[in-house]
Amino acid sequence: MEFARLTLQQALTERFRRDTGDAAHGRGPAVETVGAVDVFGAPATRLAPRRAAADVHLTAQAVLVGPWGGTPDARACGHCLAMRWQRLRTRSEREALEHGAPVIPAGTWPLVPDYVLDAVWSVYQAVVLDRSAPAGRRATGGWHAAADLHLPQVTRIDLQTLHVMTFPLLTDPLCPHCAPVDELTPQPATLDLVSRPKPDPGSYRLTSTTSYPLTTGAMANPVCGSLGAGTWLDVTSPTTSPVTGSVLIRGYAGLVNFTWSGQANSFRTSKDLAFLEGLERYAGTHQRRRAKPIVAALTDLGDTALDPRTCGEYPAQTYLTDPTVAPFDPDRPIPWVWGYSLRDDRPVLVPARLTYYASGQASDNFVYESSNGCAIGSCLEEAILFGLLELIERDAFLLGWYGNLELTEIDLDSCRSPAVRAMVDRAAFRGYDVHAFDSRVDLAVPVVTGLAVRRDGGAGTLAFAAGASLNPETAVEGALSEVLTYIPHLSRQVDERRDELEAMADDYTRCANLGDHPQLFGLPRMTEHAHTYLAPADHCTIVDIRTPGDPDTRDLLRDLRTCQRELERAGFDVIVVDQTTPEQRRMGLHTVCTIVPGLLPIDFGWTRQRALQMPRLRHAPHRAGLRDGDLAAPDLRMVPHPFP
Repeated sequence: MEFARLTLQQALTERFRRDTGDAAHGRGPAVETVGAVDVFGAPATRLAPRRAAADVHLTAQAVLVGPWGGTPDARACGHCLAMRWQRLRTRSEREALEHGAPVIPAGTWPLVPDYVLDAVWSVYQAVVLDRSAPAGRRATGGWHAAADLHLPQVTRIDLQTLHVMTFPLLTDPLCPHCAPVDELTPQPATLDLVSRPKPDPGSYRLTSTTSYPLTTGAMANPVCGSLGAGTWLDVTSPTTSPVTGSVLIRGYAGLVNFTWSGQANSFRTSKDLAFLEGLERYAGTHQRRRAKPIVAALTDLGDTALDPRTCGEYPAQTYLTDPTVAPFDPDRPIPWVWGYSLRDDRPVLVPARLTYYASGQASDNFVYESSNGCAIGSCLEEAILFGLLELIERDAFLLGWYGNLELTEIDLDSCRSPAVRAMVDRAAFRGYDVHAFDSRVDLAVPVVTGLAVRRDGGAGTLAFAAGASLNPETAVEGALSEVLTYIPHLSRQVDERRDELEAMADDYTRCANLGDHPQLFGLPRMTEHAHTYLAPADHCTIVDIRTPGDPDTRDLLRDLRTCQRELERAGFDVIVVDQTTPEQRRMGLHTVCTIVPGLLPIDFGWTRQRALQMPRLRHAPHRAGLRDGDLAAPDLRMVPHPFP
């Protein structure tokens, strides 16, 4: 590609000098290649200043002109573009660039004949040199939301068709050229929570999803999308209006396809929800700031750090037989990040492995963490509240499942919400009956388990989900909404891997991944393990479920403190790690990871169930008065949980 780069550089320089007159003494086009070397590798990083200054980028399929335009507070450079571009490549391309041998082109490629040179120069003149037209007007197109027009832009010229398209670009917070220098040193966390007026007592989101200035074009486009190459709609779904996107993220297990989606009653709302989930996962998979973690051993940090063993450990046999994990060693240095204890009102160091769930290292491979407890909101208070609700929801679900508890079924006809009635009808249209169960154990926060049962007993027999909210009806809506997202596809998924799932039902150690858990219960034979749900011992109405705290409060902080008090009353601390990225802050969003050491964590894979090893599983039912004593081994439901 170097020959093509030199050809393009020479041609653009000549045209610049020919056509700009006195401006020839100024800076002309600067051309760099993209896709020839790993932009994340050390040699490329050393060349970051040169790449940052480039405004023409040559790939094997296209020429990218930019970044150009954008407001002063939204700068981005050529290195930002190269980083965003590389993350969108296919698995084979990324593996070759990032872990393979040097990329060697077959022949002189790409070809840049005169008509391509003329096209690139014309585009360069229009978008870089012609500043008479507002950047927003020059950038309008199908990829742009209103918020995208204030961002730097990248114009792509296809080398085969000369098709020209323009895409918005977000600054990459890990760019060595653009990231603030003051972020290089980690600082102890501070957390100043304030009162947040709510629009009404029953609302826990301060603003609607449509009110955020989401830069959707910059987040999902095929050139430099921060969350992926685009989104797709499932117009065939009979229960919701799904919008989905995905991106390859490199974690400790290699390149993993992370999917983000929104499931609502309209594609407009689903799209906003999908981008919000994508932003949450973007912040939670890796630390998106240049602050390096503190590396130290727990024994050297003392009580300034969280002992990860309080969050659960795998069975000893797993550490003996699984070469990808090792028991936590308090004398081994591992990466830490700063969090904040709400109970103790002080900073606390948290293992990075528990906070950024795709960025582990060989030294801290004591657990595979998930997005459990991560949440996004319009402010820290909102994000923390929803992070805690998620932790409480999963904890209650696991207590009910592994504790083999008899849950009380909620009469759905007692719910006043039209959305509940609509979801019941949609499930019936698909041949399913839906049920909801009061899943509270020893915490008063309403948690509801949702269950869809296929009437004819065919493939896709059972689908579980859960929801938690300080409003019981909202918890029901959340649980049923989640169930409805899975039932349209469950029977097909079961049929496609029937033999594999049957073998899994005979040997639970074959249940290894997230998708295995819900799909296993698509087998009709697994209904025998769900008897406490299929034949509940008792029933109640929605008004029988009382919420803790003041149901009429209009202060979101009071709602957060209600959840915090419930957890502290049960003997738990609440730790918050602020994961907010610069991109999110620009959109008025905040993301956190909430950690409550001692609650049952959700895990996927039968041999990696921390919940089965934790004291809470045996003590909580007794503490709640549901059992006369602690649970013993024969009392447990030793079957993989069906949580999706």
